[in-house]
Amino acid sequence: METATVSNSRRGADAERRARKQLEACGYTCVRSAASKSPVDLVAWSAQGVRLIQVKFNCYLSAIEREQLQLMPRAPGTSVECWRYVPRRRQPLIEVL
Repeated sequence: METATVSNSRRGADAERRARKQLEACGYTCVRSAASKSPVDLVAWSAQGVRLIQVKFNCYLSAIEREQLQLMPRAPGTSVECWRYVPRRRQPLIEVL
C-alpha cells in the first residue's frame, strides 16, 4: 500500500484556506495572495479593522520574514499577524507583530 505524501506548499495553501474560512466566519472579507511572493498571505478587513496575515504550517517566521512584516508600510490601526498552524490543533497560534 502506498502512502501519499503532501508537499510543504500544499500544506501551506491548505493552512491559508483554513485561516480564510475562520476569518470569514468571524465576519471578515478576505483576499488570499497566493504565490505572490509577498510577505502577506491574507488581507482581511471588516468594521473591526484590517489584518495583514502571514500563515505558517508547523514552522516559525524566519528573521527576514519577521523584519519584512514589521517594516511593511500600512495604514494606522492595521494589524500585522502570523498565524501558525500545528498538527493536531484546531486553532492557530496567533502572534501579533
